[in-house]
Formats: sequence, C-alpha cells, structure tokens
Amino acid sequence: MIIFPAIDLKEGQCVRLKLGDMAQATVFNDDPGAQAKAFEEQGFEWLHVVDLDGAFAGESRNGDAVDKILAATKNPVQLGGGIRTMAHIDYWLGKGIARVILGTVALRDPELVRAACKKHPGRIAVGIDAKGGKVAVEGWAETSELSVIDLAKQFEDAGVAAIIYTDIDRDGVLKGLNIPSTLELANAVAIPVIASGGLASLDDIKRLVEPDCDILEGAISGRALYDGRLDPQEAFAVIAASREADA
Repeated sequence: MIIFPAIDLKEGQCVRLKLGDMAQATVFNDDPGAQAKAFEEQGFEWLHVVDLDGAFAGESRNGDAVDKILAATKNPVQLGGGIRTMAHIDYWLGKGIARVILGTVALRDPELVRAACKKHPGRIAVGIDAKGGKVAVEGWAETSELSVIDLAKQFEDAGVAAIIYTDIDRDGVLKGLNIPSTLELANAVAIPVIASGGLASLDDIKRLVEPDCDILEGAISGRALYDGRLDPQEAFAVIAASREADA
C-alpha cells in the first residue's frame, strides 16, 4: 500500500482545491521544491503532482515549479495536468518524471494512450476523475456520459501502469475515500488502481490495509497531510503492522 502525497500546483504554489473548484483554492506552501523535499524527509517514497492550471489550459502552466520539485527530491514523481500530446509526454518523461498521468486525453484520444504505453512501457498512468459515477474532463469542468468502468476497460490491454481514480465529490473535503466505488473499479479491470479524493484521517489508512483493499496499489493524500489530520509516521506504522501480520 503506497501513500502518494499530493502537490497540486496553481500559479507556482502548492494548493488544495475544494470539490475541484479553482475558486476554492487554499495555498499551503509557496515553495513546491521545499514541499517535495519535506515529503521525502517524512518517509514518503513517491510524489503525486498535478498542474491544475495546465489541466484547464490543455498544456503545461507550472513547468518551473515542476522543475523545482524534480531538483529537490530523489523520489519518483508522477505528473498530470495538461498533458495532451505525445510531445508533452516525451518532454516530461525526458525531464525525469517517472510516469505521466493522462486524463482528458484518455477520453478524447484513447489511441494516444495506447501509443504512449507502447513507446514508454510502465510509465503511463490514466487519471479517471468521476462526478456522480461519470467521467469528468477538462480540469473537472465538463462531465461526460461515459462511466468510469467503461473508460477503464478501454485500456485493459494497453499496458497502462496504473489508474488513478478520483471521486470529485469527495476531493478536498475530508469525507473519507470512496472505497466501494474504488474497489468496484479495481475488481472490474486488471490494471492497478490508486484511490484519490477525500482521504481524511488514519481511519482511511486502516481501511486501506484491510484484506479487500489488497487489490489497490495505493492512495493519494493531500489536504489531510497539509493540515495535520494525517500523521505520516502513524500511517506508515499502520501499513508496516499490516505487512507484518500478512507475512
């Protein structure tokens, strides 16, 4: 069970949104590099980064901030937000991003996802953001008629490294992860699934280490880490105890 600390970038700063609304952004750190380093020092082994401005613009808007993050941490970084072309994908993977997250383009141009997976094996993730069970795109500004599972199944044989599933209705409001929907998706496809949206406290970590969640690769945590509701060391202790019990 991997816990991915999240850095969401808006105008070069680390922010968290409420329900995906750019107008409801709270700034938690104006130095993304320092935040990335802090997460590494706390013991996290991955980093989840989203260029929020890029998600709306359809191209990178926080490249300088991402560069600072890459320079500050040795941890692998997965990056999403505004990555819509093979040139975008090639650029970021060439810069040292461990894997890119394709969201809007996964719905608009699934063949690009397939081509990217073939060109960059193991380094392409698909971000599926859901509002009421339907796929939302363009920085969550538009909701499609396609269901989460139907979209995910399109990539079953494509070589996608992971699906990052976000429940927008819970994102940034600390309601707890939507475990039932996440498990429904994870059981419907063979692709590893990462849960996102709403992780609120140690109770969520305890839920994630229960046997039925073994199928999940991990979960993303944002606001709960920034405001202190989730203590990293307590979370790691719960995960370690679970591993020992399974050994």
